[in-house]
Amino acid sequence: MVVPGLYGYVSATKWIVEMKLTTFAAETAYWTDRGWSEKGPVKTSSRIDVPRTGRSVSRGIVPIAGVAWAQHTGIEAVEVRIDGGPWQQATLAEAISADTWRQWHLEWDAPAGYHVIEARAIDSTGGIQSGTPRPVVPDGAEGWQSVGVTVQ
Repeated sequence: MVVPGLYGYVSATKWIVEMKLTTFAAETAYWTDRGWSEKGPVKTSSRIDVPRTGRSVSRGIVPIAGVAWAQHTGIEAVEVRIDGGPWQQATLAEAISADTWRQWHLEWDAPAGYHVIEARAIDSTGGIQSGTPRPVVPDGAEGWQSVGVTVQ
């Protein structure tokens, strides 16, 4: 059983051993008793898959790529910045639906040295992924992922 748009701790099960018809107000759940929020909506977010943090890459054109998601609204854009500079528009793959992850990539002409790469997603309503880091508990992590790479 999975409920689209909610994090797994709220909506996914491995083995169903008992079912009980109830409401949120009438019951508490295993994870909510441990400090997690009652509802866990999936937040607009992005991830950098390449290059991996801590890796060395060769000078010249380096692909930066990953995925982004915004449940029920879809991804309109992904922006990438290097070393805190201006945000650059990444190229997006076609969207299958508003509820699927969307691949993105950017070609970077990488100069020698150590660099920090960040990415942020923008949903179809214009909402920008939060850059404020927040922990996973109680309702999902936030913040822009950053990847540090050395260009040789």
